[in-house]
Amino acid sequence: MGWKGILGFEYGIVQAPLGPDIACPELVAAVANAGGLGFLRAPDWESPEYVKELIRKTRKLTDNPFGVGVVLAFPHKENIKAILEEKVAVLQLYWGECSKELVIEAHNAGVNVVPQDALISLLPRVVDLVGDHDIPIIAAGAIVDARGYVAALALGAKGICMGTSFCRFLSTHESYAHATYKQKLIELDKTEYTDVFGRARWPGAPHRVLQTPFFCDWKSLPAEENESNQLVIGRSIIHGVEKDIRRFSGTVPNPTTTGDIESMVMYAGQSVGLIKEIIPAEEVVKRLVEGAQLLIHQTFSLDSV
Repeated sequence: MGWKGILGFEYGIVQAPLGPDIACPELVAAVANAGGLGFLRAPDWESPEYVKELIRKTRKLTDNPFGVGVVLAFPHKENIKAILEEKVAVLQLYWGECSKELVIEAHNAGVNVVPQDALISLLPRVVDLVGDHDIPIIAAGAIVDARGYVAALALGAKGICMGTSFCRFLSTHESYAHATYKQKLIELDKTEYTDVFGRARWPGAPHRVLQTPFFCDWKSLPAEENESNQLVIGRSIIHGVEKDIRRFSGTVPNPTTTGDIESMVMYAGQSVGLIKEIIPAEEVVKRLVEGAQLLIHQTFSLDSV
């Protein structure tokens, strides 16, 4: 069964729910209109009416299916209830325990629940484990171009997921990331896995970030230090709420952010060196599909074996 039959979208290309609000309705709709599956990101606090507003705004921009991602490590029950009431196509749950009851409730509301797993060594094992069951496997991890897309398909995936850590949808015109953040994704090509940012708010959740000058100066931050007692270095409106941004907080800058932008966290994956330009989300999908088709039909044709 193809993606059209499984979830209602044309290509096996998924735009992850970029946080905290980088995956705006404009980006999600652009991906959906191009034939992919876009994900909104629910706020990290209870705000069900705002969640409904995000969903309805996205529906005004596209008639195609899209989803909403929810981080279970933060308050989420009312947000999930709102998502189910709005009957979005897909609900993605991560960073926390997902109960069997919640999955049943989602399915009863007509919503698909999609898990994510890592790539290369794990992917073939998962594909073999699933066997002939009608369960689509989505590969995520350092995929930004057609080569990675084809590699994931060769390992047995039905599609790919790209987001903040994977940079490609983050560095698009529609992405709600600050212009400086997008520019750094082009300028810098080195990342590091660290827990320097967001220790107090989200303990035990290290991320991969760009090696900005600020990070390089502070990457040996003592383990007992965190953002809770640091200076405020900026302000930002996130999901409609104005918030202070403290040094070492895990909040990425969006277009409303003011202050010391270059001292804020900038998440990025190891594939950041492959990002050379900021392009429309539609063009990302187009290049992936056309590039994959070219690789499959030419590079991997029977004549070349």
